[in-house]
Amino acid sequence: MPQDETAGSNMTVLVVDDSRIMRNIVKNALSQHPRFTNSVCLEAPDGASAFRMIESNKVDLVLLDWNMPMMNGLELVKKLRAKSEYVKLHIIMITSEAAKYNVIEAVKAGVTDYMIKPVSDRSLLEKLDRYIV
Repeated sequence: MPQDETAGSNMTVLVVDDSRIMRNIVKNALSQHPRFTNSVCLEAPDGASAFRMIESNKVDLVLLDWNMPMMNGLELVKKLRAKSEYVKLHIIMITSEAAKYNVIEAVKAGVTDYMIKPVSDRSLLEKLDRYIV
């Protein structure tokens, strides 16, 4: 059954990375996909800011780096998963941490999926297609 092209169009996506360039790359990739045309894309430079944004906005999807100041991505995942209202929140970690033990640690913490930088627009959008309802 083909997916509805408008599904996900009213989503709120939070891109969390301490690199403004990386946040822009991810946002640009999203803007090229018809299913994200009307999505709201929020940004945060660290896990602490991201947590505050998630608490004050209805966020449907988090695209998250691991290595950041204030609160790293893994700490944010653990903090979110400890709260019942965020148990089902889709969190995709996009990081340069490629070691198998990092992937295992992130999965145990509760990430929905894991991607290793650099990611292409195509691979990111293919990954997101799995989680857009």
